[in-house]
Amino acid sequence: MKEIIINDVTLRDGCHAVRHRLTLDDFQSYAEAMDKVGVDVIEVAAHGNGLGASSIHMGKSLHTDREVLRIVRQALKRTKLGMMTFPGLGTLNREFKMSVDEGVDVFRVCTLCTEADITRQCIEFLVREGKEVGGFLGMSHLADKERLLEEAKKMRGYGAQFVVLVDSAGVYLPHDVRKKVGHLVEFMDIPIGFHAHNNFSMAVTNSLVALESGAKIIDATACGFGAGAGNTALEVLVAVLQKMGHRKDMDLYTLLDAVKIAKGKFIKNNPIISEESLLTAMNGLFSAFSRPVLRAAEEFDVNSRDIFNRLGERGAIFGEEDLILEVAVELKEKR
Repeated sequence: MKEIIINDVTLRDGCHAVRHRLTLDDFQSYAEAMDKVGVDVIEVAAHGNGLGASSIHMGKSLHTDREVLRIVRQALKRTKLGMMTFPGLGTLNREFKMSVDEGVDVFRVCTLCTEADITRQCIEFLVREGKEVGGFLGMSHLADKERLLEEAKKMRGYGAQFVVLVDSAGVYLPHDVRKKVGHLVEFMDIPIGFHAHNNFSMAVTNSLVALESGAKIIDATACGFGAGAGNTALEVLVAVLQKMGHRKDMDLYTLLDAVKIAKGKFIKNNPIISEESLLTAMNGLFSAFSRPVLRAAEEFDVNSRDIFNRLGERGAIFGEEDLILEVAVELKEKR
């Protein structure tokens, strides 16, 4: 497991946990602390779904993407600045060009795992700009290993320098990781990454299995801070890796100090595996659906379990938050 790249997504995925209300001081303080640790990339956005996602539909962020990128860029001296967005939420002439102007180092272009075609324009633009760019295949549990390889090869053909498989629903078990990550590693000539969610309490384990299967890039967050049940806990991941003899270059004590800063400022409660997190995973739903499902259940006086089940039956994917309200209304009318 040499050349392991650790991508800290606390300041992007973590926004889900606080309804996208991180302050500029939160961004700056955490980035300054983590810059001393030796993590490779800190990924930043004002909204948990990435740049350009702030909206009434998916939730309004407290600050603009430009503001948070700029303040973190100023805070980082040794760590690369990263971004992630979906084509459509982020546009070429707005979010992508703005990110280039603000000095982002690593770009990740995200899409549903069966729709890599829509990333072509953005990836090719970033390649022409001379930037480090990769693909981010969301909801990857929805496709088999052959289809994932097909989509990853498309991204490689557009110029992607790495591809990350995203367990958006937190539903992967170790054998899923071995099968899918291992297949991409075997047949791709660029680094493969893995982004875990913790709905089944498997995030750290699955991240380690991904590395054992040949992955080179792992996403993690402080205290697992992220959507739903959270992500791979960064401090646990690093401690385990060092116990195994890897990433001794990272300062674990400084990392633990940075985590304390985060807990003092914006991580008021560590993510937990709630009933909603389990139902999200069991129904193969985007981990960030938990909060809007609970709100809809309360607003329309229906059972949240029924909403989760119906969304699973309808194959809901990220970006379809309006469908949650539609299902809640249908359940209320049929009662």
